[in-house]
Amino acid sequence: MRPVTLRTERLELSVPTTADIEAITAAAQDPEVPRWTTLPSPYERRHAEEFVERAASWWENESELTWGIRREGRWIGMIGLHRVEKQGAAEIGFWMDAATRGYGYLTEAAAAVVDFGFAEPLALARIQWRAIVGNSASARVAQKLGFRYEGLLRQGLSDSRGRYDGWIAALLPTDDRMPGPWPTG
Repeated sequence: MRPVTLRTERLELSVPTTADIEAITAAAQDPEVPRWTTLPSPYERRHAEEFVERAASWWENESELTWGIRREGRWIGMIGLHRVEKQGAAEIGFWMDAATRGYGYLTEAAAAVVDFGFAEPLALARIQWRAIVGNSASARVAQKLGFRYEGLLRQGLSDSRGRYDGWIAALLPTDDRMPGPWPTG
């Protein structure tokens, strides 16, 4: 698949480019980013360079559809759909530059990605969200989008630093997308 650009009222989502490397590297220095994501820590420029280089190939083989989130032409975050199954399901993941959190940009970007995921040509049957227990900011975004909380994954998430309890929620194309109750606080 060729990379697709998505536009919302305030944002443009497009494949990350070399022009984003400095902003990605700087934003990844925030200790909250590696705390809640699988990004390497410490995060170095070479990590951003490698990530940007791989992003185009992920689109080609449809294993991960990754977008840089931009506001007025400036990179402010990252969002993507990682294919859980070749046909039918994907997992949404995202993170933002600290200076742009709290303005609703992530919810706006994620809504566009969800719409894209459920439309042709992907026509996903399920989009899931997972987060380390305690990542309440991420949980609020998923809840606002109408994801349905499905449970606790005991030691169900892992990265090079260890294993973690995780929350899981999902959205189906037939769901009404109205926020529902979650036990995550």
